[in-house]
Amino acid sequence: MAAKITRINPEQLHETPGYHHITVVETGRTAYLAGQCPLDRSGDLVGAGSVDEQVDQVVVNALAALAAVDARPEHVVRSVIYVRTDSTDVLADVWHRLTASTLGPAFTTASTLLGVAQLGFAGQLVEVDLTAALPG
Repeated sequence: MAAKITRINPEQLHETPGYHHITVVETGRTAYLAGQCPLDRSGDLVGAGSVDEQVDQVVVNALAALAAVDARPEHVVRSVIYVRTDSTDVLADVWHRLTASTLGPAFTTASTLLGVAQLGFAGQLVEVDLTAALPG
């Protein structure tokens, strides 16, 4: 039996650019993915200095991690996006690139977008942390 997932935007809260304020999982198992970084299979940084290239690699990695537990982007119930920046324009660009990607449905759920001073790898600009309600 697949988990029942309900996404809610109470009318008392502000409108969002696509995510939901609340995500409720009624039943099932949950997978907590480690933050997905812009590293290739060898552990090398992809897209040094390019937020767009790093977002694209994070998408590839996140899709592979979801597939490893037989989940798809629409099974994601929580996301946290970390971007090494203090620019709201860069944050918006990352949000738009992620939501337009094949991982996009993951960001219709409860989501947080953060500008941070540093991430774990030298040159790393983006990281995405996902939680998924696993299907059947």
